[in-house]
Amino acid sequence: MKRIILLFSILIIAASAYAQEKWTLEKCINYALENNITIQQYELSTEYQENQLQQSKNNRLPNLSANVSQGVNFGRSETLDGTYNNYTRANTSADLGANVLIWNGGRIKNTVKQNEFSFKASLEDFQKAKDDITLNIASAYLEILFAQELIQVSKKQVEQTKRQIERSRQLVEAGTIARGALLEAKSQLAREELELVNNKNNLQLAYLNLAQILELDNYKNLEVVVPEIPELKAQTGLVNSANVYERAVEVRPEIKSAEYDMKYAEVQLDIAKGSRLPTLSAYAGVSNYYSAFDNAPSFNEQVASNISENIGLSLSIPIFSKFQNLTNIENSKLQVSNTQLDLKNAKKNLRQQIEQAYVNAIAALERYNANKAAVQSMQESFRYIEEKFNVGRANTVEYNDAKTNLTIAESNLLQAKYEFIFRSKILDFYNGIPIEL
Repeated sequence: MKRIILLFSILIIAASAYAQEKWTLEKCINYALENNITIQQYELSTEYQENQLQQSKNNRLPNLSANVSQGVNFGRSETLDGTYNNYTRANTSADLGANVLIWNGGRIKNTVKQNEFSFKASLEDFQKAKDDITLNIASAYLEILFAQELIQVSKKQVEQTKRQIERSRQLVEAGTIARGALLEAKSQLAREELELVNNKNNLQLAYLNLAQILELDNYKNLEVVVPEIPELKAQTGLVNSANVYERAVEVRPEIKSAEYDMKYAEVQLDIAKGSRLPTLSAYAGVSNYYSAFDNAPSFNEQVASNISENIGLSLSIPIFSKFQNLTNIENSKLQVSNTQLDLKNAKKNLRQQIEQAYVNAIAALERYNANKAAVQSMQESFRYIEEKFNVGRANTVEYNDAKTNLTIAESNLLQAKYEFIFRSKILDFYNGIPIEL
């Protein structure tokens, strides 16, 4: 019985520990990089390209093959003395051959180089996928923090309205204000409680979004850690977008991938040109055979006397291929030009993304500073109206207007705050700085 109670206690403690487990941004990112399906697919693609590279290296090795055949001849056949006769003859033959390519216009060497560039491009694509997931998680994580703070704003608003209702009840009983003011305050409370419910639902949707990125089946116990976010200063600086671009164009995986694709196309052009050159290969082989028929020599005698060896060189010279080689060369040139344009386009898109992120960050910071001043002003205004309302010198409409304006200003401040954090993190990310909170 004691063992059962102990086991039950351990299970409760374990379940409680799991339920209380909190996720930091770093933990979310690491978990997604290990479990996200898209990331796993890119990883498999990278492994495939690595296998292709290894096989292109293996193609330098010689071919070695062995063949064994067994057959039976029926009817009229040549005998050992050169005459023909009707009889049954069983034949056994075996051969071993090797072939090695000596030179084929550099196509094997260039294929290895080509697959190296393809493998490196796949690594950069893999890194780009991980970067995209990281940004998505950071965005979803900050959305949760924003939703949580909005809930606190709504709760504070509800508590203020409850105090307003209590004060209104006292003023109605004292005959200072009309009963309609109390009813209006109760209606206001109902609207604010509905807004609180909506904000809680938005928080659940934000958690669902994060859980889907993490590939979690159950997100009911998912809870993020609220980090210590320093107060944003009016003079908060941002790295100039031009400086960020200069750094990003050297390290960003989408740029490196486009560069490798261009090199891949350039080597493909060399391979196409090499198809016009001769191919030289060497071969060697050994064979033997045994025939079983009436009065045939013994197996050992035939094996000793029927052995045959060969060695030689083979030269293949392309003369005319219906202009296929020329067409391949021209198409390869077009592909080189196309990948050059792809690289230019990747750099252009990167510059636009960085400039957009910089402008958005500056705008968010300006909105934050403006809303911060607005919140301070609205707080003073609301405090003044609240004091007047408590002594019956301000009506319900004035009180609700002041409170609503304060709530809107606080919500806008939070939105600008988290938008600036996210935009600035994007700039840091492009600058090679890991996303951390």
